Amino acid sequence: MRLVIARCSVDYAGRLTAHLPSAPRLILVKADGSVSIHADDRAYKPLNWMSPPCTLKEDEGVWTVINKAGEKLIITMEEILHDSSHELGVDPGLIKDGVEAHLQELLADRIETLGEGYSLIRREYPTAIGPVDILCRDAEGQTVAVEIKRRGEIDGVEQLTRYLELLNRDPHLAPVRGIFAAQEIKPQARVLATDRSIGCAVLDYDALRGIEDDKLRLF
Repeated sequence: MRLVIARCSVDYAGRLTAHLPSAPRLILVKADGSVSIHADDRAYKPLNWMSPPCTLKEDEGVWTVINKAGEKLIITMEEILHDSSHELGVDPGLIKDGVEAHLQELLADRIETLGEGYSLIRREYPTAIGPVDILCRDAEGQTVAVEIKRRGEIDGVEQLTRYLELLNRDPHLAPVRGIFAAQEIKPQARVLATDRSIGCAVLDYDALRGIEDDKLRLF
């Protein structure tokens, strides 16, 4: 990972345009090719970013990041205050709490509760950025990636979106659609999932454990 702290302005040109005026900011360049610009607030959320795959071209005073759709992130450097690179190695991935792990196990064992004709491909399907909770096929044979959370929030939808981008590059799996599954899904997460054509499933943990109710509510 490369960490750059610089006084810079940022312009995005793509489906819309956006401008960040000059200010000191942190720029993260990750091994997967992504570039994100951060301020000293907003927790983990970047001010602007470009998801992989994308290319970074460094000219004198100007960085240009271009993704596969031709969208551009143009960073005009006024002063670089810090520039360092660090090798983080392969991340072991998120260790889920007991409830999430058990939900994954129960749903994998009863995958047909997602819909008639569903079949399991694999739990913890590996990708370059971490394992997908469940990979399965629906009744029409389409590949479905399922991300499971105890509480479904926006970051979970973002995580599933990244998985789908990778999985859809595999011709043996594509097209791959997604289902975001949780015991509770926040309204903002549901709106984002719907906008990205990701299905939502509300999981009843007790019902999955008890066998008496084998239906998930899909929205």
